Amino acid sequence: MLDALGLEADDERVYRAVVGRPGTTVDALSDLLALSHVHVDKALARLVDWGLATRSADARFTAAPPAVALGALIGRRRDELRTAEQALATFAEEHRTAMTGSGITDLIEVVTGVDAIRHRFLQVQQAARHQVRTFITAPFVALPPDENTAEPMALDRGVLFRAVLDREVLAEPGIVRDAVDSLRNGVQLRVADRLPMKLVLADADLGLVPLAVTPAGEPGAVLLHRSGLLDALDALFETVWRTAHPLTLSGTDDASETPVTVGPQGPTELDRKILALLLAGLTDQTAATQLGLSPRTLHRRLRHLMDLAGVRTRMQLGAHAVRNGWTDPVGT
Repeated sequence: MLDALGLEADDERVYRAVVGRPGTTVDALSDLLALSHVHVDKALARLVDWGLATRSADARFTAAPPAVALGALIGRRRDELRTAEQALATFAEEHRTAMTGSGITDLIEVVTGVDAIRHRFLQVQQAARHQVRTFITAPFVALPPDENTAEPMALDRGVLFRAVLDREVLAEPGIVRDAVDSLRNGVQLRVADRLPMKLVLADADLGLVPLAVTPAGEPGAVLLHRSGLLDALDALFETVWRTAHPLTLSGTDDASETPVTVGPQGPTELDRKILALLLAGLTDQTAATQLGLSPRTLHRRLRHLMDLAGVRTRMQLGAHAVRNGWTDPVGT
């Protein structure tokens, strides 16, 4: 757990032991942890240097108060990261300046192979400082959405994520649960009838566009630096985003086959999920499968909602749902 602060595995084991045993010795720790005296002695020396432990005149070791000692280390690491971010901004600006007027081969990098595309896909997101925008289409060649480890890390940094899903993607197994998790974490999602390509954009600086499979049978992609072509993809994303249907799924609890009663004040969370998926264009069968319902249960829920809204057709129900905020998450 403390490797992020620079502690090695032995350092952390020794530190944990010292925390619970004030005034302990090298011999006692060596016996307790089954480590050699040399390893324990070196670990203790590092802990003392970092201010995590103190050594008495008779060679006994006591942990410094963790809230103070570890807090200081964490603060120091934050300062180092801020310095690194400032250096990143400087390097990025120098790179942009150097790229101005460069030849086309300097602005486009061809990436071949699943592993290389996955690596670049994660790197592009990690490089973002303000926002990441993506087009998500099936099939998932390099990285399924639930394996995108760069997304939560970027969100933690305050990066805005906006994604447009091709409507067919919503039929992929488990995609609705992934979408719910992303929405809960702050990702903005919309659905388009059809997307022209896969795409990921980091700010206005980088873009990754997967291409067709190469003659050798490997997938390919191009990494674009700031250029007129990247500006065009930027404009394309914003145009598609404006016309795509917002996807708002409330709640993350598993749906069940148990009939859900409709309250007098509006639809349940399950009803909101059903409406959101149907308004996004999913078929009854696909929506039912994604929510773990039988088609009969879904149809019963829709009948209840139509009665509640006082309408006769699904088109009227959809209009009523949008006007009355039935597809919005509870509490918004």
